[in-house]
Amino acid sequence: MFVSDCLEANEQNHLTIGGLDVTELAAEYKTPLYVLDEETIHRNCKLYTDSMAQFYDGNGLVLYASKACCTMTLCKLIASEGMGLDVVSGGELYTAKKAGFPMERVYFHGNNKTRPELELALSCGVGQIVVDNRDELLLINELWGNAGKRADILFRIKPGIDAHTHDFIMTGQIDSKFGVALETGEAMEIIKEAASLPHVQVVGVHCHIGSQIFDLEPFCTAAEVMVNFMADVHDALGLTLTRLNLGGGFGIPYTPQDDPIPYNAYMQAVSRVVKETAASRMLPLPYILMEPGRSIVASAGITLYTVGNIKEIPGIRHYLSVDGGMCDNPRYMLYEAEYDFVIANRCTDPKTATYTIAGKCCESGDLLGENIPLQQAQRGDILAVLATGAYNYSMASNYNRIPKPAMVMVKDGKSRVIVKRETYEDIVRNDCE
Repeated sequence: MFVSDCLEANEQNHLTIGGLDVTELAAEYKTPLYVLDEETIHRNCKLYTDSMAQFYDGNGLVLYASKACCTMTLCKLIASEGMGLDVVSGGELYTAKKAGFPMERVYFHGNNKTRPELELALSCGVGQIVVDNRDELLLINELWGNAGKRADILFRIKPGIDAHTHDFIMTGQIDSKFGVALETGEAMEIIKEAASLPHVQVVGVHCHIGSQIFDLEPFCTAAEVMVNFMADVHDALGLTLTRLNLGGGFGIPYTPQDDPIPYNAYMQAVSRVVKETAASRMLPLPYILMEPGRSIVASAGITLYTVGNIKEIPGIRHYLSVDGGMCDNPRYMLYEAEYDFVIANRCTDPKTATYTIAGKCCESGDLLGENIPLQQAQRGDILAVLATGAYNYSMASNYNRIPKPAMVMVKDGKSRVIVKRETYEDIVRNDCE
């Protein structure tokens, strides 16, 4: 009935998550409210780690892409699963460090890492740096050299793959701010230069072709291209790269119409390509890394709002306003991301009405969705937006000086706050008079 397995309807016709009535959660913690189901996150982690064991004989590591949702609680949960962590900023790295995450299992990404961020990575003992460009390469060589150390690095490669997704979340094509290109020879040249530097050790390559991808073919093609490139590096430079990071981007069901690839089907198909291509090029099978983020946490989350004003413009549309909006979920405003919506206190009633869901920010574009089928709504109802565990909290802002919502984790019939609700005092804390 719902896009996430952790959601059900109880006898009162209220939506539940992890067995807890979301209307009671809304009453206890107020709205807007992010809610995550811990068991769903554990289950999704296990799908990946089991697949790594099955299809790569355990010769690899699953990295959680923390940009999807990064909190100290989530870092601790990921560590407990024996997974690694993909961080893309000093803030994400600092969060992982504060949570006690094993730094040797951290991979530091980003297209414009600053000197202070790299200095933090050095002081924390980050395991691997995914290098984006030549300037960064030279800076890493300098910093690690000054410390008398050598950095293990991978290079982010643009494999030239069309990921068949939204332009804003395509990253594998040549026209991208990320990485170095294969087509121009740039990738080979930078690896050649890196091999001559004394304070970096090139251990592998990385690619990420985009996000929310439902097709298997782009992943398989990217794997073939990358393994062939690793073989080309060996043939041209005599350098054996031992690590291959195939990124993430696996699609999840945001609406009942979405039909994503099962994760183990992806793992099986891509592992076959990796093994066959490596064998054909007489290349040792590389240590495999991947970076699921959205597919770990999105389906585990919902966002709860309280319905406010309902406004009808005759012959045009019905607006339903909520007590949040683009400040806690900018994804519709950015790229018209689709979601499934439900009135949580009448969750199985027929969806006989159609609304445009409007936020409270002072922007005409502050919408969470347009022409949304929904139960007949009234002021005070609790609106649940499903599959919001990824890229909602992590992309939230204080636009209009609106405090960010709290985040609650549910497990075994209990709930706990894992991110406190911001207050107005938090908003002005760093202001100077």
